[in-house]
Amino acid sequence: MSSGKVLLGLLAGVAAGALLGVLFAPDKGSKTRKKISKKGEDYADSLKEDFNEFLKSITENFEMVKDEVSELAEKGNVKMEKAEKAGKTVKD
Repeated sequence: MSSGKVLLGLLAGVAAGALLGVLFAPDKGSKTRKKISKKGEDYADSLKEDFNEFLKSITENFEMVKDEVSELAEKGNVKMEKAEKAGKTVKD
């Protein structure tokens, strides 16, 4: 199971538990609605932060892989040029 699915399931469970806890609290309806709204905003902010961290991680990994591929391609080009020069020297 991927960590993204686990995180999403965990956040959904926490949100559902918080919502049920607020709904069964002995407050006025207006206070309950405000609490639900506040909790929703808090969870949305938390989810945005987690998503931004996830994107940052993916971007960093992509850049690292891109740099490694570029290095390997450059090494391959150098080896190919050396082989071509060696081939020309043998033909001459």
